[in-house]
Amino acid sequence: MTPFDFRPRTRVVFGAGEFNRLGEIARELGGNRCLLVADQGMVATGYAAEAARSLKARRMEVASFHDFGVSPTGADIESGLMVAKGHNPDIIVGVGGGSSLDCAKAINILFSNGGALKDYWGYGKAQKPMLPMVAVPTTAGTGSEAQTFCVISDGKSGMRMAIGDPKAAFRVAILDPKLTVSQSKLLTASTGYDAISHALESLVTTRRTDLSECFSRSAWRLINSGYERVIEDPNDLDARGAMLLGAHFGGMAIENSMLGAAHASGNPFTAHYGITHGIAVSL
Repeated sequence: MTPFDFRPRTRVVFGAGEFNRLGEIARELGGNRCLLVADQGMVATGYAAEAARSLKARRMEVASFHDFGVSPTGADIESGLMVAKGHNPDIIVGVGGGSSLDCAKAINILFSNGGALKDYWGYGKAQKPMLPMVAVPTTAGTGSEAQTFCVISDGKSGMRMAIGDPKAAFRVAILDPKLTVSQSKLLTASTGYDAISHALESLVTTRRTDLSECFSRSAWRLINSGYERVIEDPNDLDARGAMLLGAHFGGMAIENSMLGAAHASGNPFTAHYGITHGIAVSL
């Protein structure tokens, strides 16, 4: 059997309505001053405002950062860093898809360790402790809440920089299927296909282990049971839950095995042509 070193770092809170516990959970981590990282879609749906209300209800001071796109760039992270420096947070909350969660990680790395993003390209290069973070994924796709990596685009070359560090793990991931109902059918389909590819690629990559295979197969079982159902009936919370938990297991599989050909082929489509990640991978 293949050796492995498994270190679970993220508490998982799963269930419809669990988003309401965000303020409570952030307080449990010792948070008083929060940086809320949420994309513009979360502003439009009202989820960013709900998150801020939950945090403020626990008497936390909240600063928000929303100014980034679906493929965050180094310039976006620098903008978020300026907001962080002005607020001096002791906890970071990411709400949204993979872009929000990756932004939260990257901002945390620079705020806690200084320097430039290119200094951390690769794995394990952050020398100082990082702020605790809470992830609230609203798409069932990237599994970023289960991973220690973030992917940020270089604004000049378009190159997608994979930056990882064990200290960049979210302390808590809140998986609430209700939050994924607001996705469009296209977003549901494309992010769902990203999750499908995570399950399949991590199952056959040369770095797979017996442990990662458990997560790959669990991810596939859940996503396979929910994908067509959630396309046909967007309000099916049971199917939404299967997709969200399946995507999380896919992220755990990636964390323990990495990926393969579909992502290696899809990433240049995003870097050079701006094709959304899930669509690029499905192509």
